[in-house]
Amino acid sequence: MIPVALVIIVMNFFLLKAAPGDMADVIAGEAGAATPEFMAALRGQFGIDQPLPVQFGHYLRKIASLNLGWSFRANESVMHLIWGRLPATALLVVSALLVALVIGTSLGAWAALTRRRWVEPVVSLFTTIGFATPLFWVGLMLIVLFSVKLGWLPTGGLSDITIDLQGPAHWLDAARHLVLPGACLSLYYLAVYARLMRASVLEVDRLDFVRTATAKGLSRWRVVLRHIVPNAMLSIVTMTGLQFGALLAGSITIETVFAWPGLGQLALYAVTSRDVNLLLGILLFSSFFVMLVNLLTDLLYSRLDPRIGELGGRA
Repeated sequence: MIPVALVIIVMNFFLLKAAPGDMADVIAGEAGAATPEFMAALRGQFGIDQPLPVQFGHYLRKIASLNLGWSFRANESVMHLIWGRLPATALLVVSALLVALVIGTSLGAWAALTRRRWVEPVVSLFTTIGFATPLFWVGLMLIVLFSVKLGWLPTGGLSDITIDLQGPAHWLDAARHLVLPGACLSLYYLAVYARLMRASVLEVDRLDFVRTATAKGLSRWRVVLRHIVPNAMLSIVTMTGLQFGALLAGSITIETVFAWPGLGQLALYAVTSRDVNLLLGILLFSSFFVMLVNLLTDLLYSRLDPRIGELGGRA
């Protein structure tokens, strides 16, 4: 993980620095004063007038001291801004992931094991729609239907800012606001898990140990729950670790559509305002978080499949 972290740090910094323009250009454009003296004063204030290797050295020293820098646009610590937005993004991503896992794996296993012929084409049609439909369009349509037409759910945000709610009422209000963005974000990944689970169940169902368990007199449901589903879940665990980074990236679109106050909206603000320090902090934090999830996925995989644990112990 250490070499990967170093590569991430280097690529994030130099790719953002290679982009045209900087924060001084944005501020000067907003102020309507782009004189050379004013631009030079801004770049000196932000420290972006120094040579690139010097800026990179300062950046490395800040990371070594667990300091992600200062957001000059928000006039606040980058770490404080990230920690303030992290709970909202974590709530959205984890909720969408759980919904996608539970419903997707259930649909996939049902399509693979049922004897009803109409189930498989219906599930296949549903997953195809989930793959092909853009999430931002789904979000807008959900708002039009459930918020504008029916008035059942709020259009966006994390809570109702017009009412001061406390305790269970506050959490219930947050849950109502979470329904639409969570359902929208989970749609694509639900389709992924349904298709993958169906293929995994069909593959495991043909293996020798399943036939052996059936020959011993175990009921079909016992074979499914004790042997087929646990082994089919191995590929789902792998895919979950790989998809976690994509979930974070997809949350940017969902947070923008539903005005969800998370890291996605903060990253979009950093891009539009050319706040490099803030954007570097968000990218670094997100990258390390995805690396940690991948590590936990590997550890969980070794627990689910004893053969991998034995190979790791021998190595």
